[in-house]
Amino acid sequence: MARIAGVTIPSDKRIVIALTYVYGVGLTTSKKILAQTGVDENIRTKDLTDDQVNSLRALLEKSYRLEGDLRRDKLSNIKRLKEIGSYRGSRHGKGLPSRGQRTKSNSRTVRGNTRKTTGSGRRTLTKT
Repeated sequence: MARIAGVTIPSDKRIVIALTYVYGVGLTTSKKILAQTGVDENIRTKDLTDDQVNSLRALLEKSYRLEGDLRRDKLSNIKRLKEIGSYRGSRHGKGLPSRGQRTKSNSRTVRGNTRKTTGSGRRTLTKT
């Protein structure tokens, strides 16, 4: 079981996929890191040697912002947008899309606007 940046990466997956379990590492970054360290993409995590794991860990922690630091940066950026009163900050505060997406037909469940269907539309007549 390899631990990188405080995350236990899965042992039965290929290392190129297993590295993406670390917050801040996607598939492209994972491939780039493996090319720099000289580790084969198709090798399973459980088959890595200790030297390979240590080289991956060292390169990741030295060159990239991962996990807690990245989450903190992201939250501080959103907080800054809210504090300066920008439109994007207000959208984040309301839990709405902040990049110009439409909200009439999408993101309805986020807004709490779930429409209730009323059956088939056929009504039974009642005698009064």
